[in-house]
Amino acid sequence: MKKIIILGSTGSIGKQTLEIIKRDRKKFKIVLLSTDKNINLITKQIKFFKVKNIVVTNYKKYRLIKKKLKNINIFPNFKNLDKKINGKVDYVMSAISGIEGLEPTINIIKKTKRIAIANKESIICGWGLIQKELKKHKTEFIPVDSEHFSIWSVISGHSNSDIEKIILTASGGPFLNKSIKKNITPSDAINHPNWEMGKKISVDSATLMNKIFEIIEAKKIFDIELKKFYILIHPKSYIHAIVKFKNGLIKIVAHDTNMKIPISNSIYMGERTRNFIKSKKIDLTILNSLNFQKVNVKKFPVIRILKKITKKNSLFDTALVSINDELVNLFLKNKINFLEISSKIWHLINLPLFSKFKRQKPKNLAQIEKLNEFVRLKTRSLSVKSQKK
Repeated sequence: MKKIIILGSTGSIGKQTLEIIKRDRKKFKIVLLSTDKNINLITKQIKFFKVKNIVVTNYKKYRLIKKKLKNINIFPNFKNLDKKINGKVDYVMSAISGIEGLEPTINIIKKTKRIAIANKESIICGWGLIQKELKKHKTEFIPVDSEHFSIWSVISGHSNSDIEKIILTASGGPFLNKSIKKNITPSDAINHPNWEMGKKISVDSATLMNKIFEIIEAKKIFDIELKKFYILIHPKSYIHAIVKFKNGLIKIVAHDTNMKIPISNSIYMGERTRNFIKSKKIDLTILNSLNFQKVNVKKFPVIRILKKITKKNSLFDTALVSINDELVNLFLKNKINFLEISSKIWHLINLPLFSKFKRQKPKNLAQIEKLNEFVRLKTRSLSVKSQKK
């Protein structure tokens, strides 16, 4: 029986992971689940999967669920979690969104044989720290973002020198064929045509900022220079990655717009099983109308940010994530308009206040977390000031 931990079990990726496990329950034992504040859902998950350990990071919700549930180990944070779990589990899904997912990801690596990471921010901001833990504890790592899983699946066994070009595809989001105006509402921006995602990642898809992050993430995971990465608009979201090798071969990875496909592969990798998620029949209509397009820089100006990314790991990556996170948060709260997300990112990353971090390397978790708080605070104050003028 495989022992499983899911960090962020009440989010989109966490819920889909549990749906996969539900289909094959006899083979799995859930050791621990976590949530920030969705205690109603995690209570249902506990009862169904008979889980004995949970983490609830929102302190008010922690106190509330602590009173309601008995005979369950309930923790308010991830500190010393490794001491509370006996032995190594077989698989961890790290799906806590935002930089908040970095600390639990780093801390849990020592307690698992395999970790699947669905958290962009953790990899972008703390890949060096994650990589160090992976090597130290001989933990297998699988990226489960659809694009990175696709790249990983085709370049395994190849040297980086074999690769000429890697293309990541972007759907173009809800505004690909519409004019982008100031009066776009949060409801408009999160209405993705192909994927069901959380609000924050949906807004990132609408601005194309998610692809900027995916390229940074891929650069770090695969240790491939930035100039080899390209973005193409692909409205069907059927092709997830295209890799061109120097020997003339081009490998294209396609699958349905279903995150359960990379998730189930990360769980069952190396096993003979009938429980992989089955995809739909090959649709010739889609294959005959793949419709790739170059990115319209006027519509998606954040594409310019790629020119600002440093070749080596730096704290600038954390600053960029934090600036975007705070601006998206302000937009979702109707504090700034949609167009201001892109314009303010460009303005802020060029300020000496933030650009200086290109010369600084991430040293530890505390440094990254402190910088995140500083940048978000400054982004908020600068954005509000500029709005009032």
